Amino acid sequence: MINVVLVDDHELVRTGFRMILQQSGIHISGEAGSAEEGLHLIRTLVPDIALVDVHMPGMSGIELTERVCRSKLSTCIVIVTVVDDARFPKRLLDAGALGYLTKGCSASELVSAVRQVAGGRRYLAPAVAQQLALATLDGSLSPFDALSSRELEVAMMLVRGKPLTIIGEQLNLSPKTVSTYKQRLMEKLQVDHVLSLAHLMTVHGLIDTPSHHVGN
Repeated sequence: MINVVLVDDHELVRTGFRMILQQSGIHISGEAGSAEEGLHLIRTLVPDIALVDVHMPGMSGIELTERVCRSKLSTCIVIVTVVDDARFPKRLLDAGALGYLTKGCSASELVSAVRQVAGGRRYLAPAVAQQLALATLDGSLSPFDALSSRELEVAMMLVRGKPLTIIGEQLNLSPKTVSTYKQRLMEKLQVDHVLSLAHLMTVHGLIDTPSHHVGN
């Protein structure tokens, strides 16, 4: 039997996934409403699969994926998100995710993806796989490819309107270090304001729409 942990901050989404997977004979070992709680569950239960949302308050799915991979846990990460831009899956696959689905997928695709990854194979939503292939063929690069995973993490939290002190607390970094990351990523992306950063992230599919909470 395949054991799965669900990590998503929307209870309704988790309920839907649970019902679909359980009807297909897949066991749900646990559920978490945040990446921090999800990481604890994964380390405790070591399920076969963790279905993880990218955009959650606090730690994001990218950081969760990297921490699981760094810990050399046997749990395979399958990302489920509303974002289907090719550059974002590329970053997540580089971080160690073995599957990538969009929330618009069918119930049968969700089950198929979980079974495929549990069997040791990678799964990419067809539309994402096509975009990745086309991006590779035409050599197009995202400016975000230049960022380290930590810089990308800080960028995502900045556009969600989080102050440096809160980002530091959630990433276990000093505000000064966070400020350095902010300065470095702004230079790499050639933007001078968080609003410009949010616009750039929207254009490249890393966030759905700029947050109205975005500050300086």
